[in-house]
Amino acid sequence: METKTIKAFGAEAAKAPLQEMTIQRRAVAAHDVEIEILFCGICHSDLHQVHDDFGGANFPMVPGHEMVGRVIAVGNHVKKFKVGDLAGVGCIVDSCRECEYCKGDLEMFCKEETTMSFNSPDRRSGGFTYGGYSESIVTDENYVLHIPESLDLAAAAPLLCAGITVYSPFKHWNVGPGKKVGVLGIGGLGHVGIKIAKALGAHVVVFTTSEKKFDDAKRLGADEAVLSTDANQMAKYHSSLDMILDTVSAKHDINVYLNLLRVDGTVVLVGLPPEQLQIGAFNVIKGRRSFSGSNIGGIAETQEMLEFCAEHNITADIELTKMQDINEAYERLEKGDVHYRFVIDMASLKS
Repeated sequence: METKTIKAFGAEAAKAPLQEMTIQRRAVAAHDVEIEILFCGICHSDLHQVHDDFGGANFPMVPGHEMVGRVIAVGNHVKKFKVGDLAGVGCIVDSCRECEYCKGDLEMFCKEETTMSFNSPDRRSGGFTYGGYSESIVTDENYVLHIPESLDLAAAAPLLCAGITVYSPFKHWNVGPGKKVGVLGIGGLGHVGIKIAKALGAHVVVFTTSEKKFDDAKRLGADEAVLSTDANQMAKYHSSLDMILDTVSAKHDINVYLNLLRVDGTVVLVGLPPEQLQIGAFNVIKGRRSFSGSNIGGIAETQEMLEFCAEHNITADIELTKMQDINEAYERLEKGDVHYRFVIDMASLKS
């Protein structure tokens, strides 16, 4: 297979510092789109993968699954994109396309294994996929997204992971006018969740361990903010919420939040705690409550989310950083020292 060499930043081993390297991208085939990456978001899962926190990491690794840029080449049979279009690539770059889930626009649940943007077996080129901390990417047009012109390009990058991660469960559980929705945690996921839930018409209640974040919660669109460590404040919300979006990636007591649900209410986990969470049987039996999870969304739903965010002028709150400062950004991300997402200006890779 014909390839071309491009610059990237990646890790040679687990927990190793990220450094400049060169990688091979496949040449543009008939149904491929090549995108010059202008901005790439830094997701907490990038950090987990580089640290091999979940096991199964493959090195060398080039992270990044929140890519936005401009189309610089298209294959002969491409119909959805042309050179010059704004385009993005999120978490998914391929799937089997034949199973019930792929045919149902649920590529993230592909029975044959979804091909993720990085650290995933590459169906086309062999080896493993490389992500967005690189000059460009070549992807089948069916896994490329149109980025609305009205969105700030850098601030739109995190929508390709954080945005769809919160939008998909809101849509699945019919969040909208008349619904009272809790958002647990104000971070990279939570702050986008507040914006989207409010735009969907829900009454939004934010739960945080820091009273200092109350003002920011209101700025982001929350109707109420609650100090989750204050038993008296929490008691006021007993059996009152239709859904709670749980964005916390650390061990926490989920039972406290199950008891805040109305009959048939749901706590939906989108964070990735490294330890198992224990659930008391009576906390779900009483009120027919449920504890569920959600994992990004399919390509069609991701495009829908981008159009929704453009309509409501929703982007992430970001801090722009240079590629050369990636290791410092990772250190700060690990400490939670970012409000609320880092995005890499990929022009810095060329300097």
